[in-house]
Amino acid sequence: MRITISKENYLKAIAEAEGEGETVIAATLARWLKVSAPAVTMAIRRLKRDGLIHVSAAGAITLKKEGREIANRVLQRHHLIERMLTEIFGMEWYKVHDEAEQLEHAVSADFERRLIEKLGPSEACPHGNQARVDRPQDRRDRGWTPLDELDAGAKAKVMSVFERDRSLLEYLDALGIRPAAELEMVTRNYDDTLTLKVAGKLLQLASTAAQKVWVA
Repeated sequence: MRITISKENYLKAIAEAEGEGETVIAATLARWLKVSAPAVTMAIRRLKRDGLIHVSAAGAITLKKEGREIANRVLQRHHLIERMLTEIFGMEWYKVHDEAEQLEHAVSADFERRLIEKLGPSEACPHGNQARVDRPQDRRDRGWTPLDELDAGAKAKVMSVFERDRSLLEYLDALGIRPAAELEMVTRNYDDTLTLKVAGKLLQLASTAAQKVWVA
């Protein structure tokens, strides 16, 4: 069986969508990968034929053992590349996801081993996310909560940020909301915005953006 870049992308997307708490169906992959419905249908057929995924009668897609191993390997390489770009080359944290998306498929097993030796062990990427599938309930079990759920007056530390939206990352970075930043929930406003105090400054953040930030 030949593992192509396309197959790796689909398998990783399934794992990542699971990590966001989604039930994965064909429409999920079309939205996640920004591809057409016919393209997804063909990809699902190939992945099912190769024994990499299971598709239920209701259309829910899950990874089989070999499919999950491939997805985890790509996630690990993506994680290492992001760390390499920030820790070695000093690239801004909000830029590295897009770069890693391009480079993750070109990493050999030998280069992966050397990256691990160079960077050392770390569970978190520059966005605070795990290399493995990390579901919302897993984060809650560690005591994390989405920023939009903080009570007024609560103080917290940013632990992770959804990394697949470059515009969101740049916006949050400009506000000073990034992993390890400390903040305070001042008020929850009638217009569904939040007033936060970050680095001594008051700012407004929409709840939709705050949902993408996990704090402890």
